[in-house]
Amino acid sequence: MAQIPIGLQMYTLRNETARDFAGTLREVAKIGYAGVELAGTGGLSAAELRRLLDDLNLRAAGNHTGLDALEGDLNTALDYTQEIGSEFVVCPYLPEERRRSADDYRALAEILNRAGAACKLRGLQLCYHNHAFEFQRFDSQYALDILFSATDPDLVKGELDTYWIQKGGADPAAYIRQYAGRCPLIHLKDMAADEPQSFAEVGEGTLDWQAIFAAAESGGAQWYIVEQDVCPGPPLESIALSLRNLRKMGKA
Repeated sequence: MAQIPIGLQMYTLRNETARDFAGTLREVAKIGYAGVELAGTGGLSAAELRRLLDDLNLRAAGNHTGLDALEGDLNTALDYTQEIGSEFVVCPYLPEERRRSADDYRALAEILNRAGAACKLRGLQLCYHNHAFEFQRFDSQYALDILFSATDPDLVKGELDTYWIQKGGADPAAYIRQYAGRCPLIHLKDMAADEPQSFAEVGEGTLDWQAIFAAAESGGAQWYIVEQDVCPGPPLESIALSLRNLRKMGKA
């Protein structure tokens, strides 16, 4: 199969982009990433951002779009995503007050089904990004399983995050296999061997990457996206180390 491209979730560099959005994108391109997943746009119009990405030979791997936008002026958010050349709209987070019961996740499913249908009409794909809290159980089911079972698999897909699956108490490779065909985006995030289970550069922690890659690739993954919520040193050094390790593993 063709090599899966590797992007960077720009949340990793949120402090750098706050100082110099365009300059930070240039550094990401220089390090060698194929694309970026956005978590903010630096105040640029869609046309300005598309020109910048094109100039840097970076693809828009996805656009994190908050639940408020999915419930509100959705067309404006979809216009932006389309204009920057991204196929994927990603719901990145569920506020605590909206995840206290199984019914909360079923209510979310209705919202995502509606937004996913609107995306589909525009040739876009809606995905949901997990954290650890979706592995809370309600009536013996993971909340994330409740959400996925209540959403149309064609309209709502997953952006599964390897670290947060492990942190939630599940096995990342097994969970990705469980949703084969429904996970076009995989967040690559490693877990350190320390007691607090710190975030680690890909390949520097404890996750079984070969099993994760096998599950992702057999399940039709289209992008690997590196993200590190907290870095031990300069984040640009961390993202460079993750990409070097992925190259050693034959993934870049």
